Amino acid sequence: MMNNNFQNIFDAYQLVSGAKIKAKTQDEMFELGQYDANKRGYTVYPIDNGVRYDDFSVVIAEKELKNNFVIEVIKASIAA
Repeated sequence: MMNNNFQNIFDAYQLVSGAKIKAKTQDEMFELGQYDANKRGYTVYPIDNGVRYDDFSVVIAEKELKNNFVIEVIKASIAA
């Protein structure tokens, strides 16, 4: 099931804390946490029915995120 609210991840500037991501091949949702420089990856928390579970997290490398995940598109308004 492909949703139009998601797009491929092209660079690290898209990877901001709080962004919603999902696997390209599965419908499981995750929330992106902070970048962990010691582990060289981003902390990712599972989401179920809009609830983020902080008791379980995984660290995923940027390359893995770019290849196997899509990120939710959010339109930002620019104040001029």
